[in-house]
Amino acid sequence: MPANSKYLNPSFWPRFTKITAAILGGYFVSVTFHLALASWFSRADVLITMAFTGFILWVALMVIAFLAKSGWKIWGIYILLTLLFCLFIYLGQTYNHPAK
Repeated sequence: MPANSKYLNPSFWPRFTKITAAILGGYFVSVTFHLALASWFSRADVLITMAFTGFILWVALMVIAFLAKSGWKIWGIYILLTLLFCLFIYLGQTYNHPAK
């Protein structure tokens, strides 16, 4: 029994943006989230924990990307989250590790 045609996406670009947002965008968000935590808390503990929770978070973000209606919208959200976590990394490095 074939799939219902209204659920199939014949165009290349919406499919491509969802796939790249799922793989690359999810990875960037996962890594920057854990690095932001590492800049505020115990670095060794967070980086060891990242080996497990980073993969779980990445897979969850991949699922969210494929459930989204628009690949461009999810890319925008992932880029904003990545930039927000980069800001937290910068602030954590600035306030927790002062220059010597």
